[in-house]
Amino acid sequence: MTTDASIPFDVDRLLVGGRWEDPSSTERVELTSPYDESVIGSVPVVTRHEVDLAFERAGAALESGSWSQMEPAERGRLLARFADEMAARGEAIRRVSSVETGVGISSVGGLARVTDIVLRQYADLAATYPFTEVRHWLGKEMTVERVPVGIALGIPPWNAPVPSMSFMVGPALAAGCPLVLKPAIEAPLATHLMAEAAVAAGLPEGVLSILPAGAEIGEYMINHDAVDKIAFTGSTAVGRHIMEVASRRMVRTTLELGGKGAAILCDDVDIDAVAPRVVAAGLANSGQVCAAQTRIIVPAHRREEFVEALVAAARAMPVGDPADERTAIGPLVMRRQRERVEEYIRVGREEGATLALGGGRPPGHTSGWFVEPTVFVDVDNSMRIAREEIFGPVLVVIAAADDDEAVRIANDSDFGLVGSVFSSDESRARGLARRMRFGQVHVNGFGTSPGQPFGGFRQSGIGRKGNVEGLDAYLETRLIETHA
Repeated sequence: MTTDASIPFDVDRLLVGGRWEDPSSTERVELTSPYDESVIGSVPVVTRHEVDLAFERAGAALESGSWSQMEPAERGRLLARFADEMAARGEAIRRVSSVETGVGISSVGGLARVTDIVLRQYADLAATYPFTEVRHWLGKEMTVERVPVGIALGIPPWNAPVPSMSFMVGPALAAGCPLVLKPAIEAPLATHLMAEAAVAAGLPEGVLSILPAGAEIGEYMINHDAVDKIAFTGSTAVGRHIMEVASRRMVRTTLELGGKGAAILCDDVDIDAVAPRVVAAGLANSGQVCAAQTRIIVPAHRREEFVEALVAAARAMPVGDPADERTAIGPLVMRRQRERVEEYIRVGREEGATLALGGGRPPGHTSGWFVEPTVFVDVDNSMRIAREEIFGPVLVVIAAADDDEAVRIANDSDFGLVGSVFSSDESRARGLARRMRFGQVHVNGFGTSPGQPFGGFRQSGIGRKGNVEGLDAYLETRLIETHA
């Protein structure tokens, strides 16, 4: 059992259909720290050989019924054992995740909790979900069965790979679907610890493969004839492409895509108390969160007071070493992401927005992919920095004349993933929340409610993950009727 993982962390085997396999290629991908650019490990290059073998073993598991026809409660027991093995590796996963993504170690702990909640929820659902239902209709008795959709492909993002994978592993395995996962090559190390947990849990052959790879292998996977279902978390642009490819064979999809979250601050809030929570909701994980509340909508007649409090809260967030428990904002995951964020900051200034805080690289950090906490004011909702997902530590403050305009601004977006409303009057806040076209809306707080349906409106995706809604996405409905 791996309960520790030293850095550099070099992966030498791949989990292919529940078995450890030596890689078919001698090539390796070397990984560097987002914090100090030192070498932190390496992984084998995945080839089409591993992909084909993974799908071949998944197909055998599906056809034999060794997993798909196993009693759901037994699948649940194996999932619970998998959750136990993940928990045993919790500290190693937490530390490796922080090192490879640059996320503060204190934040990674919260993500580990999400992983545990989700896996155990699906372990329980496997035993309680109504997979078979007897119905009486027009004088006849018939059986409605909810059966595995088939072989699933899961493609998690690089910003939080392990918890994102849990939202794919949990429902797919509970439903009886063999699953092939393609973690992002930018952050593959902690996912190897998940592979170790799967082997230790005793998952049957063919049920789970974990193959970290880049875009070329990803393209091969989504076009593979064996795939019946694709679950993807990532950018809207890639999600559109996956949806187009999937449509050719009617492959089922769950797409959790981009966000441009809006936090409405009503004029009756205690801004000094609320500002730290709102800023944390936008800057957590250095803003590399699809659910981040990056558009902050404030009352125009209290604009200056609100901006002052928000800037003070952002300035107070410690920037630094992800290994330090006090660090709130670490580096971005990779160089190209920092370049993307810096380009958006340039565009924001060019569009006429005013920098109230940040806009550069934090002093004292000559290495690593850092961008300092940044707050734009004088922002119009038509600007690119207000409409496009930046995925970095950048907040935009937009003034609204009243509640109606605040809701209009919040909804005037290509995205609709997560929003929030803050007011001292809960009735007022809940009324505004019901008018917001977002998949989740939080009143006087922020989160993503792990274990409850999560997904978005408009270009934030299709379908939901979490709870029974997430399980339904891996099932097909079959009617069996006996005729006299």
